[in-house]
Amino acid sequence: MEQVVLVNELDEVVGKMEKMEAHIKGVLHRAFSVFIFNGKGELLLQQRAFSKYHSAGLWTNACCSHPRPEEENCMAAQRRLKEELGFTTPLTKAFDFIYKTRFDNGLTEYELDHVFIGEYDGPVFPVPEEVADYKFFSLDQVANQLQTHPENYTSWFHIAFPKVKTWQMPDSEKLRIA
Repeated sequence: MEQVVLVNELDEVVGKMEKMEAHIKGVLHRAFSVFIFNGKGELLLQQRAFSKYHSAGLWTNACCSHPRPEEENCMAAQRRLKEELGFTTPLTKAFDFIYKTRFDNGLTEYELDHVFIGEYDGPVFPVPEEVADYKFFSLDQVANQLQTHPENYTSWFHIAFPKVKTWQMPDSEKLRIA
């Protein structure tokens, strides 16, 4: 039984709960999203498997999930990147945001999402149970698609992408992708 970490809006742990129960009750829990760029500055997007319990078949960032109780966010992001796309790469913490989305199937994502960014130019080995397709896109292509076909993208991607696009590294040097 997979559990998620329940948090308050300050990301302070307030408990844990079985993952599906948390999505049924719509309680705030910890999550992460990973954005991967290649050396050309293109963003890796995945199309979620059509068997996913929500947002099936929609396009989104490289991977996302929930850290396990007692699992550090960056380690969880590395684990999930390997589980979904078959590779690892160094990740940098970028920012956090909170979002809440109710789905037609009665589930609710209410997450404090920790966003990590990395760069990778090697082979991708998507796991079919998680990923239907993947592709690298330019930032302009992604922005255009979000405008012209917003229904093809996950709710959290609509929030995170503009922030990732303008994110600056802590040393104030603009990330090569911007």
